[in-house]
Amino acid sequence: MSRLKVAILAGGRSSEHEISLASARSVLESLDPAEYDVVTVAIGRDGRWELGSGDGSVAETLPVPAQNAPATLGAVDVVLPILHGPFGEDGTVQGLLELAGVPYVGAGVAASALCMDKDLFKKVLRDSGIPVARHVALREGDVVQNPFGFPCFVKPARLGSSVGISKAHDDAELDDAVKLAFRHDDKVLVEEFLDGIEVEVGVLGNREPFASLVGEIVVTRNEWYDYEAKYDNGEMDLVVPARITPDQTARVQRLAVQAFVATECEGMARVDCFVTGDGEVLVNELNTIPGFTSTSVYAKLFEASGIPYPTLLDRLVELALERHERRARLAY
Repeated sequence: MSRLKVAILAGGRSSEHEISLASARSVLESLDPAEYDVVTVAIGRDGRWELGSGDGSVAETLPVPAQNAPATLGAVDVVLPILHGPFGEDGTVQGLLELAGVPYVGAGVAASALCMDKDLFKKVLRDSGIPVARHVALREGDVVQNPFGFPCFVKPARLGSSVGISKAHDDAELDDAVKLAFRHDDKVLVEEFLDGIEVEVGVLGNREPFASLVGEIVVTRNEWYDYEAKYDNGEMDLVVPARITPDQTARVQRLAVQAFVATECEGMARVDCFVTGDGEVLVNELNTIPGFTSTSVYAKLFEASGIPYPTLLDRLVELALERHERRARLAY
C-alpha cells in the first residue's frame, strides 16, 4: 500500500505559536514513516507562510517548504492543523482547507469558530441544557459589570492557554483585568468563580464520539490554572483517574460528549469541567485543538484509556478521511 501524504501545519500568528511548534514536533516524531509521507508547513508570527530567518525563526524550529507553502496543502491526502488560538483554532485555517478540498483533522469551520468564542459557546450549551458558569460579555465602551461578586474571572472571549485571563478579588483588580483582556480581544467575559475540582476529559470520534478517562488538574503552586501552571514543569499534576465519585465521573463524560455533539465538533476535543463542592458538574470550555505533545493532557488521558499516542494519531487521520468522504457525497 502507498503511504498517505500528510501535511503538518504548525506555528501560527497567535501567542500560542511556540506551543503549536512543540505539539507539531511531537506529532512529526510519532507518525510511522512506513505509513505516512510527512511534509511540514509552518506559519510565522507575522502570518507569512514561508521560511523565516534569524534567531527563533520558523525555519529553525520546524522544517518548512520555502516556496508556495499554501499550495502544498492542496497536494496531500490529509492535513493535521496543529495550531492553537486565533488564526488556527478559530475556523480560519479550516475554511482555507475546505476551499482547498483537502481532508483535515479536527473540527470544521463552524464548530471551530463557535468553540473559540467563549461567549457564544456558553450560550449554545445553555440552550442545549448543558450547565456552564454564569457570565456577562463586555465590548469596548461598555460599563464594566460584575453581578457575581468576588472573586471572579475576566477573560478575552477568543483566546487560549489562559493568556489575558485574570482572577479579580476586588473592584480595582476587576478594572485592571478588563483592561488586560481588552488588549487581546474586543470582547471580554466577566465570569463567576466556581469553587471546585477542575477536571478534563478527551473526546474522540465523528458521529459516534466517546470520552476518555477523566483527569484531575492539581495546581501545585499558583492560585489557579494559569499559563505558567499549564506549561512550566512542576506547576501542575494530572491525576488519572480523577478523585471524584463514579457518578460524577460518568456525568463529566456524558456532558463532555453532549457538548461535543451540541457544538457539531468532529475528530477530537478536550473538554474542561468543574465539579463543585455540592457535586454539580459544569462545562467550562471545549478545546478543538488541544495541546498535542505526547505528554499533553489530551494524549495522557487517552494513553490511560488504552489508546497510545501513535494509535491516537492514526485514528484522527482515519476520522479526517471518513468525514471528507462523507461530505464529498453532498450536493451543493
